[in-house]
Amino acid sequence: MLAVGIVSEVFGPHGEAVPGFDFVLCADRPGAVPTDLGVPLAIAHGLDRLARADLVIALPGAGFRTPPPPAVLDALSAAHERGALVAAHCVGAFALAAAGLLDGRRATTHWRFADLLARRHPDVSVEPDALYVDEGRVITGAGAAAGFDLCLHLLRREHGAALANAVARDVVLPSHRDGGQAQYLAAPVPEDCRDERLADVLAWARAHLHEPLPVAELARRAMMSKRSFARRFTAATGTTPHAWLRSLRLSGAEELLETTDLPVEEIARRVGYGSAAVLREQFVRRRGVPPRSYRRSFGSTP
Repeated sequence: MLAVGIVSEVFGPHGEAVPGFDFVLCADRPGAVPTDLGVPLAIAHGLDRLARADLVIALPGAGFRTPPPPAVLDALSAAHERGALVAAHCVGAFALAAAGLLDGRRATTHWRFADLLARRHPDVSVEPDALYVDEGRVITGAGAAAGFDLCLHLLRREHGAALANAVARDVVLPSHRDGGQAQYLAAPVPEDCRDERLADVLAWARAHLHEPLPVAELARRAMMSKRSFARRFTAATGTTPHAWLRSLRLSGAEELLETTDLPVEEIARRVGYGSAAVLREQFVRRRGVPPRSYRRSFGSTP
């Protein structure tokens, strides 16, 4: 039920400001489908709807250790062959693997079952720590709430940062977490990592993104040594201060490219890069295209 709630929350209606999606739940046998909460879902559509879908997401289920029926595997393969995006949340990756769609590719799943996926499908390169793995037209995501990261990544990739950020705000979530960020933290987050000191530093950094923001300055504002701050930051967030700032800056640049006609040089200044050349280098390395190409694809200014 969590997985159904996540995908329906992201791809469901969000008011007039966000375009609507044609969201449909399908099963190999339409009708009442049991869930882990004991509340059945009334599924009206069969596998024939997959033939018209632009995006197919395989959701997790308790029976993931048993391969899906041949009709499901055939429908997933057919969707992929005709060019649809095929994704999996959590142990839904086992269905894609059984269909052969993950052979020779990187993939992830819930960290508890990553070893099982690797043993059963040795042709799949399993990355147990990743939040999601994007292999072009095949995308897999980690378990539980990481389904939000997968879905928001798909929105961002296909429709741009402005839409993904709007949906994230609507569901009260961070707008973006890199796929390589850890699924889980190596140690529990200490209580004092949740206090106002760390929260205030992160809020201050967001408001001063146009400034250099060296880790030493963030540590000073948190009243810690640089080493202690870096260790504490990673324990609390699962990523490093440098990676967090880079993600924040690139996300800010994306939204400005989409929603304004500001020159790239001005956008680079506003998000804290020393020049348009530095922004372009980071953008190409992390997003795969230069800023101006991204603007041509996703820009919505007059």
